[in-house]
Amino acid sequence: MDGRRRNPYELTDESPVYVISVAAQLSGLHPQTLRQYDRLGLVSPDRTAGRGRRYSARDIELLRQVQQLSQDEGINLAGIKRIIELENQVAALQSRIAELAAAVDGAAAAMRQREAQVHASYRRDLVPYTDVQQASALVVWRPKRGE
Repeated sequence: MDGRRRNPYELTDESPVYVISVAAQLSGLHPQTLRQYDRLGLVSPDRTAGRGRRYSARDIELLRQVQQLSQDEGINLAGIKRIIELENQVAALQSRIAELAAAVDGAAAAMRQREAQVHASYRRDLVPYTDVQQASALVVWRPKRGE
């Protein structure tokens, strides 16, 4: 979440609002097919206190995807379950990558800020030493005696 408090009555794609008959109608499947998909772990809707299934808009989209993979692509239900698991894993990894990239960006900004502080703390009365090339003449300075 982005840190803001959400309205508990606001509906999202994850809000479980559809009973099984409505979800079946919206997905174009028979309610018994939805129950079977739930038993197999393909699409697992939320449950009410009385154990009734409640489907979200995301669940209905997933039901349509399962149907498309099964009917149009000829993939068996075990294969579809594995595809869904892998897609969920990819989404989780992408989310983690985004978190780590943000952490790296934050660390890089902090490092640049600290580097700027270090540079600002340098004494300005010091002159950097530069290696002088050896010349062909040698000058020796001797102080005058008696001064």
